Amino acid sequence: MVFEEKMIMNGEPEDEEEEEEEEDMVDPLETMRQKCVETEHCIHTQARLEECETRVGSRSATEEDCTEELFDFLHARDHCVAHKLFHSVK
Repeated sequence: MVFEEKMIMNGEPEDEEEEEEEEDMVDPLETMRQKCVETEHCIHTQARLEECETRVGSRSATEEDCTEELFDFLHARDHCVAHKLFHSVK
């Protein structure tokens, strides 16, 4: 009850500081994923995915999708991330 009275008298605390801090924070998982995307195997699987997306996007009627290429790329990236992550945990 006392806290609520203080909030009423003083108003809500300003969140501007918290927002600035959140913007400066970098997710280490995203950093690691970005590094892994730059490896040769990921570059190759990403190129295959982009080729598939271009091919499928250029056709008006097709049953083909790029699920396999997407999964190959995600698997390659996540395999790299897992290897780097668990290697550093040991």
